[in-house]
Amino acid sequence: MNKRLLALFPLTAVAAAVGLSVTGCGGDGEPAVVSVAFTETPVAATSTDMSKTYTTSVAKVTYGNGVTKDFPLSYNTLFSLQDKVANNAHPAGQLYDHKMNPLMDPYGKPLVAETPDANSLLNVDGNLFLVTHLEYDWILSNGAESYTTANWYSRAPTGMLLSGISQDKNSGKLSVSSQKPIDFSSVNGTWINCFGSQTPWNTHLGSEEDYDLQYNPLSSSYKTTTAGVKSMTELYFQNTKTANPYHYGFIPEVTVSKDGSTKVVKHYAMSRGTWEMAKVMPDGKTAYMGDDGTHGLMAMFVADKANDLSAGTIYAAKWNQTSDANGGVANLTWVKLGKSTDAEIKAIIDSGVTFSSIFDAVAASNGTCASGYTRVRTGTTSDECLKVKSGMEKAAAFLETRRYAALLGATTEFTKMEGIAVNAKDKKAYMAISAIRDSMTSMTGEPADHIKLKKVSSGATYTIDLGTGQKTINGGETIASDWVGTKMYVETALLGKDISADANGNTADVTKVANTDNVFFSEKMRTLFIGEDSGMHVNNYVWAYNVDTKKLVRILSSAAGAENTGLQVVDDMNGYAYIMSNNQHWGDLPSAVPANLKTELEAKINKFHAPVGYIGGMPAIK
Repeated sequence: MNKRLLALFPLTAVAAAVGLSVTGCGGDGEPAVVSVAFTETPVAATSTDMSKTYTTSVAKVTYGNGVTKDFPLSYNTLFSLQDKVANNAHPAGQLYDHKMNPLMDPYGKPLVAETPDANSLLNVDGNLFLVTHLEYDWILSNGAESYTTANWYSRAPTGMLLSGISQDKNSGKLSVSSQKPIDFSSVNGTWINCFGSQTPWNTHLGSEEDYDLQYNPLSSSYKTTTAGVKSMTELYFQNTKTANPYHYGFIPEVTVSKDGSTKVVKHYAMSRGTWEMAKVMPDGKTAYMGDDGTHGLMAMFVADKANDLSAGTIYAAKWNQTSDANGGVANLTWVKLGKSTDAEIKAIIDSGVTFSSIFDAVAASNGTCASGYTRVRTGTTSDECLKVKSGMEKAAAFLETRRYAALLGATTEFTKMEGIAVNAKDKKAYMAISAIRDSMTSMTGEPADHIKLKKVSSGATYTIDLGTGQKTINGGETIASDWVGTKMYVETALLGKDISADANGNTADVTKVANTDNVFFSEKMRTLFIGEDSGMHVNNYVWAYNVDTKKLVRILSSAAGAENTGLQVVDDMNGYAYIMSNNQHWGDLPSAVPANLKTELEAKINKFHAPVGYIGGMPAIK
């Protein structure tokens, strides 16, 4: 995932142009910002434009005194993960073992993750820091693409970076003044860090997308478990201990102090899954988690105390469909799975619990299970026949959350659930479903088949209405949150549109979002920002959708094949606004791209320099 930095206008120049005081907007006698609209960056038309990440958009800011001012945007790169930043001896994307020794690839070169993901730009007592995820290792440092199990590991241990950020007071331009990897050895390392978010109490909330560390001894589809454990054991722990799959698949929280020191925890009480991200609602207690993959669940965590995710209750949604039109409409009800603490669940993990000590499991036969077992599909298209062993309900709820949710009647049919954002004023959440397919359609022989939608491979961004006074359907308990999802649907502009391949190889309409991934809502701009991760658009885009005008515009075009990641919108950071945005896997071209165009693009794209960056050019939106 990548981003480029935008050239920024000095606040003093902005103030002079529109008659504002440099001390801010909205004070006595000062016009406040009324609205922000964006002009559109056109679809890249030449191979030169298609091979780079850029914006030509303009932010049109309207003030309370009727003045409208145009601010041209630009994309700026902070660094690429191959760069040695701030005099570091190692590349920014260097991966490390549990002793923080740098790992080397099979060719003796630094093992570098070329896939930057989440960003959290944090102001900690006046000091700026950027937390950035390293999702996975995509290509070898010598240029050979994709690791093979014959000579390497299917995935390597990943991590996060902490960059100290300097801000030019006259221009707003950001630069990296220091950089270091974040040490996760106190929590057994970390695995496939995807999207992330920022908490209301100014910490970074990460994710562990643990595809390779799922487990079921009866299912061949989980054979990657061995590869994942092997990688963590041999690379991260250097054979000093055997990795435990149940230490991964959680939501990590990173607290950054003013001096740049960090504290990391994993929130075992938030349950285990293939988490794309978690987003905390404005109450500081309620969090929604995006479960990536197929046959996934929608999980909601409600903490016991505000601003403390170490203890609480986990719930799973049931989709009660009322329409299959335009991406579908459903009322949401909730199943309580369990209540616990980080310490309690960690103790269960460390006791040596295994899948076989949690469940009795037998193979399904012709779509049926033996008496006393329940048939489920979770994380795979294969059927499983399960029964929770006596006294193991809590372990099932927090360590095998998808399976336990299915056993209790919640919906485990969501596909490619990605980013989550919240609109506090309207009490709505936005959830990215990158592709409506497979388990979200009506599949023959599914155990439950709650979701019966028409296939839309290019996906949709769903709106979730949030309310209070909701009760669980498996006990009638009132859920202690005013931010509980009650209805889920798609606004017309946010549904993708599949097409036959055009001349450049696009298989989704380029005037619509395809395969929505990162999402972030700006309260001040009343705008939902959306980043694509699509194999259906040759160039992926970042979009801005104004929830009042319903206008959708393209504001960033990324290098062909690149995924947009790290989306965070900062309305006011010392007088300037920023849209953080990274790219990853530059040049990972869709198969429908014509051969001649593919050749041109491959010659112009350096796959190793996908950027960490931001869109700039705007004054603070107050």
